[in-house]
Amino acid sequence: MTHVDETALAAWRAFITAHASLIERIDRDLAAAECVPLSWYDILIELVEAPEKRLRMSELASRVVLSRSTLTHLVERLEAHGLVKRERSDSDRRGAYAVLTDQGYAALRKAWPIYAHGISTYFASQLHAGDIQTLTSALTRILAALRAAT
Repeated sequence: MTHVDETALAAWRAFITAHASLIERIDRDLAAAECVPLSWYDILIELVEAPEKRLRMSELASRVVLSRSTLTHLVERLEAHGLVKRERSDSDRRGAYAVLTDQGYAALRKAWPIYAHGISTYFASQLHAGDIQTLTSALTRILAALRAAT
């Protein structure tokens, strides 16, 4: 069994607990404002930033860090609400794209102020400038190492 230093374990527990609590709190604020849930927002923001506001389902799953089956379920729900549409690839009949609709863009714009407020209030306001730089650097290194390992 691998040993984990108590300080590292405390940092890990604080990280995962803070992450889960932040997501839950922002999701609750979005629901109170009658906006899309955060899991939907994450998909919509990836599509709005993509070329032609469309991504292959496999690329979208990778960007939002979800399994293909979980993403498919969420995209079905977004499609039922008119926020995205799915299109088959002309070149590859097995491939499909998720495409942002005008209604999806409007939902994203409605949710952004609530989301931004949550980031500012629950996260950024608790950090000093040095904390932000240190946290960004550390998390960027962790993410780069994880991506390099796959």
